[in-house]
Amino acid sequence: MAYTSGASSFNLDLTDLVEEAFERCGSQLRTGYDLRTAKRSINLLTIEWANRGINLWTVEEVSIPMVYGQAIYPVETDTIDILDLITRTNNASASNQQDINLNRISESTYSTIPNKLTYGRPIQTWYNRQTGNANIYSGVTLAAAVTASATTITLSSTANIRSTGYIQIDNEIIGYVNISGNQLLNCYRGQYNTTAASHAQGAQIYNQQLPFLAVWPTPDNSTPYTLVYWRMRRIQDSGTGVFIQDIPFRWITCMVAGLAYYLSLKIQGIDPQRVLALKADYAEQLEQAVEEDREMVSIRFVPRNLFYAR
Repeated sequence: MAYTSGASSFNLDLTDLVEEAFERCGSQLRTGYDLRTAKRSINLLTIEWANRGINLWTVEEVSIPMVYGQAIYPVETDTIDILDLITRTNNASASNQQDINLNRISESTYSTIPNKLTYGRPIQTWYNRQTGNANIYSGVTLAAAVTASATTITLSSTANIRSTGYIQIDNEIIGYVNISGNQLLNCYRGQYNTTAASHAQGAQIYNQQLPFLAVWPTPDNSTPYTLVYWRMRRIQDSGTGVFIQDIPFRWITCMVAGLAYYLSLKIQGIDPQRVLALKADYAEQLEQAVEEDREMVSIRFVPRNLFYAR
């Protein structure tokens, strides 16, 4: 009597995946450079998938306790996009918990709000999609020392500083929402897992291009609020070669097909007809993977009723 294996754990580590892709190109993985160029192509391939749409296995729920009077909240730098947002009162175990949708608005709509520091229950948010990079503000330093609790920071110049965003002084990241002259006003100290600290006059100022959510109205102190959102994160990098990829098993064939096509564009002497065949195979595998990787639920349309009450 024949028996099945009893296992359903087939996967490919990076080296096996690259070897399969090279073989589809009619070639072989021979050198360290071959592996390095394949790893680069895999990372570009996963960026392409993120740009095409939602990858369900990368959707994560994030909860951030809101702070009275704080209008902006940093978002993880590996976030591709924010899918849904709510404002929650009370905690997840409370019988009187309330979740109300946050309406996502554009930069142009947010900019027209006359008073962005109006207090109330947040009902709108603008997602500022910054790069997450950091660089020096050339020639910009602290004009006066600041304490760990100061909410106004005086700089030597604010000529090239964004009107709302984040800076870094020493090891602390600081958010702000207003500029007046050479001063940053309404500063939020110790942001993005850093600690508020004192800083000496003359300290260098860094531009922290953190993505953030700007909420309106600014949270009041009538009840504790929690900002809850579902984000699509980046697919993890290809790694060193001994790890499996950050994809579910149902996308393995798509990744092999896509990598084979990407490599065919770089391998010298490959038959152009093979390149076209690999491209067609990748398109078919991608279509199948995207069709499977979706929420298989009935369509339901729910009207969104928004209100704002003090």
